[in-house]
Parts: sequence; structure tokens; C-alpha cells
Amino acid sequence: MTLSAVWLALSTLGLVAGTLLTWLLHRVGGLSIQVRPGAAAAGGGGPLISVIVPARNEARNIERCVSALLAQTYQNFEVIVLDDRSTDETGPILARLAAGNPRLRVLLGEPLPPGWAGKPHALYQGVAAARGEWLCFVDADTFTRPEALAATYATAQAYQADLFSILTGQTLGTFWEKVVMPVVLSGLAFGFPPERVNDPKRPEAVANGQFILIRRKVYEAVGGHQALHASLVEDKDLAEAVKRAGFRLVLADGQALAETRMYTSLAELWEGWTKNMFLGLQGRPWLLLFGAVSSLAGALALPAWLLAGLIWLARGGAPAALGVVAEAAAVWALVVYARAMVARRLKISAWYALSLPLGAGIFAAMMFTSTVRVLSGKGVVWKGRMYT
Repeated sequence: MTLSAVWLALSTLGLVAGTLLTWLLHRVGGLSIQVRPGAAAAGGGGPLISVIVPARNEARNIERCVSALLAQTYQNFEVIVLDDRSTDETGPILARLAAGNPRLRVLLGEPLPPGWAGKPHALYQGVAAARGEWLCFVDADTFTRPEALAATYATAQAYQADLFSILTGQTLGTFWEKVVMPVVLSGLAFGFPPERVNDPKRPEAVANGQFILIRRKVYEAVGGHQALHASLVEDKDLAEAVKRAGFRLVLADGQALAETRMYTSLAELWEGWTKNMFLGLQGRPWLLLFGAVSSLAGALALPAWLLAGLIWLARGGAPAALGVVAEAAAVWALVVYARAMVARRLKISAWYALSLPLGAGIFAAMMFTSTVRVLSGKGVVWKGRMYT
């Protein structure tokens, strides 16, 4: 076999592998359970729901978040915001919002005890002050529609859910958000397929900490956040505890009810996802490895494959070189189409599909950094606190 034939055969193998990998990464469909604003009418007949918002240095988001929660059509609720010792304007903003509003209680968090992570400790304190039969955990960067509480409670009842979580719409404003977040979100959908999460017979469990609704009795039965006191991925760990105990976990599409602006810069993206990636995939090393390999394939292998074929063709390597270029271009076209569909679902320009090599490269670097920092004992930084 000539060298040209060998390269063409390797290229053909790449065509098969690339097609299969693209299909695997994008075969996950949308959530079958969707929550719509009209799922329930306003009314006061439901149980008391305690909405708990942990807030640490959230001056950018807290007023919009809390104002939206106070405007809920569901009548029987309270809002508790735990100010986790913020050093920015979060406290004064909350004090102004709470003035004369009996639905809103603002609590100042206690110092972080040894062995606790910040968010579990904040939620633990919030629950201790809550009076509701149901608990609703909402992140400070999540902004709900007025129907959110009524619709999610009604849908949770319809599916007999003990823990009901929704995937919120993601607001992507800056260039780096639009480059990196689509890659990360696709990875999460692949790692935690919704149909498996919602299947009581499957072990996969995950919840979206941006919006979690849980029966208080179930929360207490699994030990609450006290049992998860050191967790930096407390939403996933809570979902696992609930499902492991035999309670009903439901993950639904709630994009019509709430939206989240997670990060606004590359630095925030880096800090947030290097915290989550390795810790969120502990016990699933194969998924870490697969994510790293597929990310590097998108960042390096695809561009190198096409470039090598073009160089070979320019140097007179036809017809074998032409075959390599055609196969590389075919995989590129398939990948770009799949990424354009992802961009469309995230309501950003389909042109961002072409940024895959950059986004995948950053994604791989974040996975590597997260793994090294945790395994080396250096730990990760989140909200100004170091966790080892």
C-alpha cells in the first residue's frame, strides 16, 4: 500500500469517527417535560412555598432577581434572601427592597464554619428560617417570569415530583459567552441525558441549582444541605441524594419561565467552570476523558485535518489529497450544521458555529485546569473563597 493510500485510509477512518462523534454529542433531544407560563392559574389555594436566594456579592443581579420573585402570581409564598457576607452593594440594595414588604426577609449570613462550602451554608441558613411546606432555591443571577412559581408547582404536582428542577433560558451577551457556553451546555446535555435523569430506574441524577423546587419533608429526609455541607456542586449532589433515596426527581424545560445570566466575561467563565467540571464528574472518569478527547478533536484535529489536506493538494497530491480534503470538509459541514442548531436553540447567531475550535479549546483547557487543581490539592476559587 502506498503512502497516499495510507493517508486516504486514515482520512476515511476520521470521516467515520467524526460522523459518529458528532452524532453522539448532538443526539440528545430537548426535554420531554416542558413548563409553560399557562400551566397554572394564579391562586392562593396552594401550600406555602419558601423561596430562598443565596447572595454573595450579587449587586449586579439581586434587585432584578428579587423584584421578579416578589411579582409572582402564586399567592402563598415568602422570599428569603441570605446575604452571605457580601462586600459590595448587595446589602444596601436588599435593605431598600425589604422596606415595607412583608413577603421579603433578608438575613445576614453567619461566618463560614470550617468544612462548609459557601452556598450550602447559605441555603442551610435560609431553610432554617423558612416556614414553607415546599422550598424553592433560586440563584441570584436567575430572573423569573411572574408565572414561574405557579407553573412549576402545578407541573411538579402533575408529575408527582419530590424534587422538580427546570433548565432556564441562558442569556449570552458577550463574545466569550457565545463562544464557550454553547460547548459547555452541549457537554452537560451529553453527560446527563434528560431521559435518563427522569427515569426512576436509572442512576443518573442532576438538578439545576438556578431553580430547584423540593418538598420540605423530602429535603429533610435526605439530610438537607447539612449532609452536603462541603459540596461545591450541591445541586447535583442534592439530586443524587433524592433519587438514591427513592424519591421522584424531575428535570424539565423551563426556558419560558426564567432566564439566567451566569457569567459576563472570560474570567468569570473560567472561574465558574473550573470549579464545576471536575467536581461535577467525580466518579465518572470516563466522561472526563471523553470530554477532553472530543474537545481536543474539535479544537485541533478538525482544523489540522483540513489544513493538511489542502497543503497536500497544493503540492500536487491529487487525487488522494482531494479525497482527504473532501472528507475533512464533509465532517466540518456536519459539525457546523450541528453547532448552528445549538446556537439557534440558545438564540445566538448561527455564525458562532464556526467558533467551535476556539470554544472547544477553552473547554478542554478548563477541564484540564480543574482536574489538575483538584488532584494536586491546590483547590478551586469561588466567590472569593478558596476550597481545597
